[in-house]
Amino acid sequence: MKNTVIVKNIRIPIDASIEECYKIARGRLSLPRECIFSLSLHKRSIDARHRKASKPEFVYSVCVECDLDEKQLERLRGKSTDFEVVSHSPLAIEHGSERLGARPLIVGFGPCGMFSALLLAEQGYSPLIVERGGDIASRIRSVDEFMRTGRLNTETNIQFGAGGAGTFSDGKLVTRINDPHCSYVLERLREFGAPDEITKLAKPHIGTDRLLGVVGNIARRICELGGEIRFDTKLVDLYSRRGTVSDSELDGNIHSVGLESNGIRYDIEVGAVILAIGHSARDTFDLVSRRGADMTAKPFSVGVRIEHLQSDIDDALYGKYASLVGADNKRLLPPGEYQLSWREGQRGLKSDTARGVYSFCMCPGGEVVAAASEEGGVVTNGMSRYARDGRNANAAITVSVFPEDIGGGWQESVEFQRKLERAAYKAGGGDYRAPVELVGDFLDGRTSGFHEPKRILPTYRGGEYTLCDLSGVLPGFVTDMLKKGLPRFGRKLRGFDARDALLTGVETRTSSPVRIVRQDDRTAKVSENLYPCGEGAGYAGGITSAAVDGIYTALALMKRYAPLE
Repeated sequence: MKNTVIVKNIRIPIDASIEECYKIARGRLSLPRECIFSLSLHKRSIDARHRKASKPEFVYSVCVECDLDEKQLERLRGKSTDFEVVSHSPLAIEHGSERLGARPLIVGFGPCGMFSALLLAEQGYSPLIVERGGDIASRIRSVDEFMRTGRLNTETNIQFGAGGAGTFSDGKLVTRINDPHCSYVLERLREFGAPDEITKLAKPHIGTDRLLGVVGNIARRICELGGEIRFDTKLVDLYSRRGTVSDSELDGNIHSVGLESNGIRYDIEVGAVILAIGHSARDTFDLVSRRGADMTAKPFSVGVRIEHLQSDIDDALYGKYASLVGADNKRLLPPGEYQLSWREGQRGLKSDTARGVYSFCMCPGGEVVAAASEEGGVVTNGMSRYARDGRNANAAITVSVFPEDIGGGWQESVEFQRKLERAAYKAGGGDYRAPVELVGDFLDGRTSGFHEPKRILPTYRGGEYTLCDLSGVLPGFVTDMLKKGLPRFGRKLRGFDARDALLTGVETRTSSPVRIVRQDDRTAKVSENLYPCGEGAGYAGGITSAAVDGIYTALALMKRYAPLE
């Protein structure tokens, strides 16, 4: 019987060949050679906890196609730490019998909206997708103009447009969810132009430069299959079958929606609405709330971006092996990555969750980018290209924010983010310059006479920054945790709290502060054909998990409705 077995935890030196890895996999399986059909790399990670007498190691998992009988299968299943017998489970697609009456509408063309649209288009549902931001070409122009001039387009920017906020990041595909559809997402991304290696690396990434092309390819495929994408088109209202009175709650299924494009307002009929709006669509949160959706606040985090020289991070992780090259004169080890966290004690009686400070969205060889979507606010994010060959490394260092810290309601959470962004704008001096402070000055509590960056230079908008006291921008509980966390991270990763490392404010869009409550069938309580999903609705965090949530939402819609005739 043909089976797929993953042989895990194969450790080999970084300069060993892949054939050595395959040899170890064959030996562990202890199968006759004629029973093994093929071997291929499944996953690769790096153990950089170098010791004085040894090099860092690659840790491989190898995919083996082989012929096993029941006795051999049982033997391997009994050694779960070394082997995994894979069962291939395709998407469980069911088509319902209820008629849609009109095309399903998908609001937002980020990972969640893209994957739900792609699946619906492939199954004959001809979805209509509306995206408030522009297509790839216009988005590149708007982002570039903002970086150069400080002129912000509030509809097409790093948050809004084709591909969503993740398009202008690192294209990181790491996720903490353990779902079988994660591999489906990676395979589909590879199909549309992502590097082959994303299905094999433990920490896969596409890179902003490559991800732009992938998004364009998916958009074209959706349209070829009968879907339609309207860029520069914003959802401005939702109507139930019983009426279209402005500012009234929904009374039954959504029958039509109000859209706006280039200042022109119009209504269209829809069969269902998938709400995949992303974490920064604050005006859409307001709309959905006015129409009666049940919305709650959820925990999120805020903080700063930290920058180091990438070479310093490499040296801290890899030691003397950081620059080791192979026979082809290329570095054996990739640019170093880190993930750091620390949690303080219990916060009190209301919750047993400890407040944490942690790194997020680490971008090796990348830059800090201007990610504002509202006038008068400074927002940072991180971006790397596929090669990750920039001089600096950066990551968000953020602190947990709980609803009870700031009032308890979702509106208070959104306003808390907005207040920090406006404070950063003011501290930067206007024109979307960012407030910057050296780690040494921040830890010393300096309020004037700030040291200028010399060795590590800010990358935000090519160096558009103002030195200032970040403790005057962020609330006390955030700065206190940052000041406790940075030295602890320095003990884990040598040089992380170096006095000349850079802090740039503020990072506020790590995740949505809002959850649009949905039922078991993935619909909102207020309407049986409104499907809130993805990061903006509070059910995902990152490209892969948002895409998976979009897939499940499309499956739920199809299980109820028949394809369009």
